[in-house]
Amino acid sequence: MSSGLPYDKITSAYAGTIVYPPKGTYGPRVQQDVQLVLLHTGELDLTIDDTRHHVKAGQVVLLKPQQHEYFAFAESQESWHRWVTLSVSALTEAELHYLDGLPFSMPIPEALNSVTDMLLSLQNDYLKQDELMLSLGYSAFQLFTARIAQTKQQQELHPSIVAALTYIQQHYAEELSLPDLAGAAGVSPEHLVRLFHVHQHLTPIRYLWQYRVLKATELLSQSGLSIGEIASRCGFKTAFHLSRLVKEQTGSTPSDIRKAAWGTTN
Repeated sequence: MSSGLPYDKITSAYAGTIVYPPKGTYGPRVQQDVQLVLLHTGELDLTIDDTRHHVKAGQVVLLKPQQHEYFAFAESQESWHRWVTLSVSALTEAELHYLDGLPFSMPIPEALNSVTDMLLSLQNDYLKQDELMLSLGYSAFQLFTARIAQTKQQQELHPSIVAALTYIQQHYAEELSLPDLAGAAGVSPEHLVRLFHVHQHLTPIRYLWQYRVLKATELLSQSGLSIGEIASRCGFKTAFHLSRLVKEQTGSTPSDIRKAAWGTTN
């Protein structure tokens, strides 16, 4: 990929968070910065230069300088979103072309959530022009662009597979059935099973449980949550159920995974 957005073009970086009431609106406005908008709850109809985009919870969108924007949030529920703003000095035509080539939206990368958390927690103690804030803001942008290759790979998949995978990644903690996944993918359960066998070489439900195990092992390694709490957060019925599937898929018990990650022997 091209040189992209140079770090030295960023003049400030900051983050924000807000909850809009039902039927909340914002704008119209002319975007002055490079901005990532992370929608966590609710929905958003975002009109950019007379083109309407529908954004669902769990998506991050990229806004670019000189766009004309209008935000209309969910009709019947609150909408919570956060944002990371990069103020930039004048961009070259090549840099603007690079931005135009980036995807409008994608599922929020977990690392982007973490960087946004850090920006929000630090900005009361640091100026938005400080090097630490610039570095974190640029990291947020890089995390967004790092998903481009993965997104391109997904585009090569059948669209129903992509829809099912995205739905699983956003709702894995909930109780999901094959008809739920098929409904999200817009196909019959039988057809979804056939598509998964071709593209993923396993069933949709098997993929769901593998993804839950992946998320559980991340929490085991990176948090101090109890196994019971992790089971609840990752869609397992009980702590025993989590332990059994983690052992089956990884060959290690949850305790072994946590000890290895934390460097403990007890």
